[in-house]
Amino acid sequence: MLIRQTAFEGSEKLLKGGLHCHTTRSDGRGDPAEVIRLHAKNGYDFLALTDHRFYNYENFAPETAVTIIPGMEYDNTFEANGYGFRCFHSVCIGPAKEDGNGFSQDERVAYDKVFTQEDYQPILDDIHAKKNLTIYCHPEWSSTPARYFEKLKGNFAMEIWNSGCVLSNDMDMDAAYWDELLGQGIKIYGVATDDGHSMSHHCNGWVRVRAENKISSILEALENGAFYSSCGPEIYDFYVEDGYAHVKCSPACKIRFHSDRHPTAIFRGEGLTDEKLNLESRASMKYDYIRAVVIDAQGRYAWTNPIFLK
Repeated sequence: MLIRQTAFEGSEKLLKGGLHCHTTRSDGRGDPAEVIRLHAKNGYDFLALTDHRFYNYENFAPETAVTIIPGMEYDNTFEANGYGFRCFHSVCIGPAKEDGNGFSQDERVAYDKVFTQEDYQPILDDIHAKKNLTIYCHPEWSSTPARYFEKLKGNFAMEIWNSGCVLSNDMDMDAAYWDELLGQGIKIYGVATDDGHSMSHHCNGWVRVRAENKISSILEALENGAFYSSCGPEIYDFYVEDGYAHVKCSPACKIRFHSDRHPTAIFRGEGLTDEKLNLESRASMKYDYIRAVVIDAQGRYAWTNPIFLK
């Protein structure tokens, strides 16, 4: 039996998109038009301007072909048990206003301090009720190991790469805590984002989404996991067949296969483009899911979403 990860099914183009960036509408360095033009220059098909608690639908550079995904970032800080700074940040992306999005252009969302993930859940519930998808942001930078956010309901994805955190803090660069959630049977996808504040943060991490270049199609594909994430390498296929997991990609020096019930399987060499892992060689492992990571000679990463085997 063949199980192919959804990003590699269908005939639609794999669009390049950014899901988390900031402008001078909040604490970013570039004005909105400048930020959109930079992404257009770097081959992006779509972009969400996710300024802090300040919702946006507008394309500030309409001369570009970049589709603007409505969105914002909601941010909240808390102290866990009275010790140190932690926070919950959520990127919110939604449909066009005429398709039922509950937010308005330039709506400023009030800041609300909470103390636990249980306290934060009603905020997420309200965002979801307004037909927005949510992404859990930069868990390492937020000082939230999985135990601090694993009970949150409704996030379709979490950040596994965040360029701003990587470049400024050496954090959130390779799927921290993702396997903890997946290993609990939580179905959550992984996204690479920029969280661009400085202009140098932009265009370093993106998603490649199998969709038509319109808001509704992009959101549907994201929610269904029909995408992979990258900082450079390309992934052409990822599937499981006859007990083997296969990945095909642009030339790489390392390919890894991950599951929470098995040590990481690593293939090393020059110009790797097609590798497979025998999932049945140790039947006691009983893989619940498998995902792959591709690393090129420049040290740039790309990540598949998981294939769920149960």
